[in-house]
Amino acid sequence: MALRKLRIDGDDILRKKSKTVDNITERIKELVEDMIETMYESQGVGLAAPQVGVLRRVFIVDIGDGPIIFINPVIEEVEGEQYGLEGCLSVPGKQGDVLRPYKIKVKAMDIEGTEFELEAEAFLARAICHEYDHLEGILYTDKAENIEEI
Repeated sequence: MALRKLRIDGDDILRKKSKTVDNITERIKELVEDMIETMYESQGVGLAAPQVGVLRRVFIVDIGDGPIIFINPVIEEVEGEQYGLEGCLSVPGKQGDVLRPYKIKVKAMDIEGTEFELEAEAFLARAICHEYDHLEGILYTDKAENIEEI
């Protein structure tokens, strides 16, 4: 495993749409391992592949229960609303309030290529939506209000 360099706002790759993962190769598995290490080292709760310079539909989230790996995720359902503070490893030194769904249903593959569905709410739903946006070339600052320096 190795730490990967985080891409920072202003880097063009963060604004591009990620490509589907066709096969879970050793290279994809290594990417995921590196992303987990990089996320923990950076004290984040999520990390998407574009944030480390790879335009693939992969992200990880860990809100305290261990990492969840999402490959080719699709958000199938959204319900309710929540408004809360967000930050981002790719937008250091800032935070802002973002409106997100309160509850979501997401379908994805795990690192072994097994499809799964997950219903998430509250902070987990927020984290998944935030990372999903990265795969679409969207930063939280595109949706945020009251952005401030921290």
